[in-house]
Amino acid sequence: MMDRAALRLILLAVFLISATSDPVKKKQDVDIYSFYINSTVTSRYATTVITSRVANTLNESQEIQFEVKIPKNAFISKFRMTIEGKTYDGVVKGKEEAQQQYNQAVSRGQSAGLVRSVGRTLEDFKTSVTVAALSKVTFELTYEELLKRRLGKYELLINAQPMQPVADFKMDVHIQEKPGISFLEVKGDLSTGDLTNAIKTTRADKDAWVTFYPTRDQQTKCKSCGENGLNGDLLITYDVERRSPKGEVVVSNGYFVHYFAPSDVPRISKNVVFVIDRSGSMHGRKMDQTRLALLRILTDLDEDDHFGLITFDSEVSLWKRELLKATETNLENAKSFVKEIRDRGATDINAAVLAGVDMISRHPREGTASILILLTDGDPTSGETNIEKIMANVKEAIATKFPLYCLGFGYDVNFDFLTKMSLENGGVARRIYEDSDADLQLQGFYDEVAVPLLTDIQLKYPGGTKLTKTSFSLYFNGSEIVVSGQITDNSVESFTTEVIAVSKDSNVTYQDTIMTKDPSDVPPEDEDFMQRLWAYLTVKQLLERQVLLKGQEKEDENKEALKLSLKYQFVTPLTSMVVTKPQEGEVEVADKPKEGEEPARRGMYPQVSTRTRYTALAYGGGGAVDGGTSYYFPPRGGRYRPSIKHSTSSRVHDNVFLLDVVGQSKPLCFEVPFFHKLRLLQDSASEFSMNGEPMFLQSGFQIIAFHYKTKHHLTINTTSITYHDGQNHVEFLWGQGPTQHTSEDVCLILRSNEIVVTMGNIRVIILLHKEKGTTFLWPDVQQQTKDVKFTGIFGKTDASYEEIQGSQKPTLKIHDQEVSASWVDATNNRLSSKPVIKCWLVSFYAAMQRDVSDFTVTQL
Repeated sequence: MMDRAALRLILLAVFLISATSDPVKKKQDVDIYSFYINSTVTSRYATTVITSRVANTLNESQEIQFEVKIPKNAFISKFRMTIEGKTYDGVVKGKEEAQQQYNQAVSRGQSAGLVRSVGRTLEDFKTSVTVAALSKVTFELTYEELLKRRLGKYELLINAQPMQPVADFKMDVHIQEKPGISFLEVKGDLSTGDLTNAIKTTRADKDAWVTFYPTRDQQTKCKSCGENGLNGDLLITYDVERRSPKGEVVVSNGYFVHYFAPSDVPRISKNVVFVIDRSGSMHGRKMDQTRLALLRILTDLDEDDHFGLITFDSEVSLWKRELLKATETNLENAKSFVKEIRDRGATDINAAVLAGVDMISRHPREGTASILILLTDGDPTSGETNIEKIMANVKEAIATKFPLYCLGFGYDVNFDFLTKMSLENGGVARRIYEDSDADLQLQGFYDEVAVPLLTDIQLKYPGGTKLTKTSFSLYFNGSEIVVSGQITDNSVESFTTEVIAVSKDSNVTYQDTIMTKDPSDVPPEDEDFMQRLWAYLTVKQLLERQVLLKGQEKEDENKEALKLSLKYQFVTPLTSMVVTKPQEGEVEVADKPKEGEEPARRGMYPQVSTRTRYTALAYGGGGAVDGGTSYYFPPRGGRYRPSIKHSTSSRVHDNVFLLDVVGQSKPLCFEVPFFHKLRLLQDSASEFSMNGEPMFLQSGFQIIAFHYKTKHHLTINTTSITYHDGQNHVEFLWGQGPTQHTSEDVCLILRSNEIVVTMGNIRVIILLHKEKGTTFLWPDVQQQTKDVKFTGIFGKTDASYEEIQGSQKPTLKIHDQEVSASWVDATNNRLSSKPVIKCWLVSFYAAMQRDVSDFTVTQL
C-alpha cells in the first residue's frame, strides 16, 4: 500500500511539473506588465476601457495576442494599438466600404485570419500583432452599453482574464447616479476566496467606487485562478433611489433621458398561457428542465392569476379548455399534468400558438393583463410550416391585444423567426441556452414578467424630438422604461414629461417638469455621455425594428442606423472596424453580427456561423492561414449554400474530419474553421454527451469531456484522465501503463496511447497522438446500438454526394446543392498510425448542412 501511494505521489509530481512548464515558458516570452480596466457609469450608461501593456522579452520578433471578453449588449467604440511610439487606430466604416478593403487584400493573395467570439452573456474580442524583439505594445479597447434594469437591479459585468499574473493589475469602477444609489453589491468569481481582500467599495450619496487591485500572488490562488492568472467575472449590481413615481429625467447638452419605473401602483392580476413544445427533439434534459421550471413557475402564481397549459407536437393538447384560477387545487392538478409531459412527434407551432391565443381571447377579464409564452426548440415541421404564413396568422389572431413572448431552446431553433413573431406581437424573444441551468433560465424569464403593474403605456414629450420608442404594452415590477431624445429648443429653461397608462383600477397620468439648467445634473467631464446614450438606444431600437419593416421604410431606418453608427463610431451589425496593422498591407476588420442572423452569400468562401459575435477578418501577407484555404467570415443576412476556395497546395491536411460515404470509395472531409468548444457526440435518450476543446491553431483536441446519466463525468486532456461519479474520484496519467476502471455500466481501459471509454451501449476510443513536439487527442466512435440516435459532429452518418462532370473546377452535388471541392491528401487521425488518405475537402456547411454554432457549447 505504501509503495502504491508513493508511486501515485511521484506520478502526480511529474504531472504537475509537466502541466506547469508551458505557462512558465510563456511568461518568459511575453510579459503583460500592466492591465487596467476602467469603467465609468453615468446615469446607467457605462463606458469601459481595457488597456493592456505587453512586452516581447525575446531577442526576436513574435506575434502577441490581445483577447478580452465584453458584454453582448455592448458596442465597441474604439480600438487602438501603440507600437514603438506609433499609434494604429481602428476606424469604423460601413460594411460595404470595409468589404472593399477585404476584397483588395484577397486580390493581393492575402488571406483571412480569425478573431472569434463565444459565450452566453459575453463576447470575445481577439486580435494579434507582430512585435519586434525586446519591444512593447499597448492595446486599448473601449466599449459602451446602457445597463438594463431586471428584477429591481442593474448589472455591470466585467470580465478579467489577462492570461498570466500581472504585476500591475487595476480595475476601477465609478458609478454616478443623480437620484442616489439605494444599494450596491459586488459578486462574481473574482469576489471570492483570497480575492475578497483585493476589492474595496466606497459609497457617497450619488457616487460609488469599486476598486479591484489583486497582487500577483492573489491572482494565482483564487478559486478560478491558476498559473495563467485571473479568470472570471466581477459583477456589480445596484439600484437607485426612486423618490418620485414620475421617474427621473436627466438633461445634458440638448439631449435628455427619462427613466420611468413606478412602484406605487398595485399589481395587476394576469392571465398567462404556457405553450410547451413536446416534440421529439425536446427529449432528455430539455424536457426534464422544462418540467422542473414549470413546476416552480406554477408555485409562484398568485391566487388571483388565471392560467392555462398547452402542449404540442404534431398535435395540440389542452390541459383544460379554459383559463383556471390559480387556486391550490388547480395548481396541484396542473403540476400532476406537467410531471406527465413526454416528448414525441413533430412540431406544429402554428396550431399551438393559435390555440393559446384562442384560450386567452375566449376568457377576457376586465382589469387584467394577458401574456402568451411559447417555448420551443425547433422549426415548424408539421401543419402550417410556412413561416411567413404562421406569423401572419398569429398577428391577425392576437391583434395587439396582448404580448407574445417566445423562448427558443438551444441553437437548433429558428431564432430569427421567433424574434420577428415576438416583436410583431409586442413581446420579445429570449434564447434559453442548453446548459445545466436551463430550468433556472426559464424561471428567471418568467420572474421578469410575473408582476405586471401597468398596461398601454404612452410617454409624451412636448419639447422633444428624435425620440426613441415611446409606446409600451406592459410595464413589469422590477423593470424600467427608458426614453431618450433631443430637446427641440436648447434655450428653454424647463422640460415637461407626461406618461399615460392603465393600472389595475383606473387610468393613471404622471406629469413632471424639470429645470434644464440645473448645473448639478451632469459633471462637466461627462457632458457628451447623454448624446452617446441617445445614439446607442436609437441604434439598438432601429436594428431591432429591421425585422418588422419592408421596402422604403426599412431602407430609410437602415440608413439612419448606419449614419449614427458611423458618427459615434459604434461597431454594430451595419458597420465594421478597420485596423491597419504595422505589417505592410495587413488589415483587420471587426464585425458585430446580430443574434441568430444567418450569413449572406458573398463570393466564394465557406459559411461560418457568427451568432452575436465580434468577428475580425485579418488579411496578412503570409499566405492562407491553413496553408491552402482562404476563409471569409461574412455579415449575416440570409442562409446560403457556400462554396470553398482552395489553392493548388499539395500539403497534407492534418486536422480534418472524415465522413465515409456509403457506395463511394472517396470519403468527404471538412475542417472546423472556428476554435470553439464543440459538441462532438450526443445521445439524448441515454443522457450521453462528448464535448471537445480544439487545440489553438494546431491539430486535434486538447480536452475531451464525457457526461453520462447526469452523475458520470470523465475529463481527458493530453496529460491526465479524471473520472468521478458523485462518490468515487479516479485519476490516471497517460503513460502509467495498462489500467482499467469499472463503475456501474461505465468501463475505462487505459493503454499506452489510447483510452477505451464504454458508457452503456456506446463505446469511443480516444487516441493520444504525439508528433513534432505536439500532443493532441482524437476520438473514434466504435460501437452503438441501433436505437442510439447520435447528434454532434461525429454523429453524422448520412453523408452522400455526386460528382458533377464537365465543370472547370471539381464540383460535388450535396443535398441538391453544387459546392466546390478539392481532392486533397489528409491525415486519418482515427487510427494510431495516422495514415495519409485522399478525400474530397468541402466546407463545414456543405458537409454537415448546419452552422458551426449549432455544434458549439459554452461548457465542456
